Amino acid sequence: MKKPNNFQRIRELNYVQQASLAAAMIERMLPNYLLFSEALEFGNGTELRNALNSLWEKLLLPKAKISLEKLNEKVEQNTPDLNDFDMFGVYPAIDTCTALITLINGMQQKEEANFVDVCKISQASVAKFIEYQLTSEGEIADNAALRAHPLMAYEMEVLAELIDKVESFERIDKDAMKALKQLAIADGQSNIGIEI
Repeated sequence: MKKPNNFQRIRELNYVQQASLAAAMIERMLPNYLLFSEALEFGNGTELRNALNSLWEKLLLPKAKISLEKLNEKVEQNTPDLNDFDMFGVYPAIDTCTALITLINGMQQKEEANFVDVCKISQASVAKFIEYQLTSEGEIADNAALRAHPLMAYEMEVLAELIDKVESFERIDKDAMKALKQLAIADGQSNIGIEI
């Protein structure tokens, strides 16, 4: 029997499992933003880090007094404009902000499709990076090349591992959350291979 694909498996998870998985995927994207922010002195990486921490807290303690609207505003204020930067790093930075806003919206509206979208944004971010690498080396970046690339294979592998982890959670407690966060960044690199 063929194993269901990652996105099918995510759709079968419950709300908290899906939201936790999305937050873990953003843990892998955040270093891309932090590097961009530091290198170009744009935005406030601490505000994004705090926003993600607040979302973890809200998952852990659903009654916590955390304004998702305010978090959304903070992320939007720190989102770079593509037209203002002439470098590749702006793309993964924007993807990180988009993923965070998508997670916040999903938690606001209890909309599980948003959590699947976060995982798709991470995958698209990896695809953009591979495409950029291949074309700058004069190679063809078609779908087959993207799928065959070790970085994409690794992205899918990490996603599958994180899904395995959240499937084992009955509910999310501090230990489960810590284990999930650690697994997300265990390899010491972001989703596009930037060292953390």
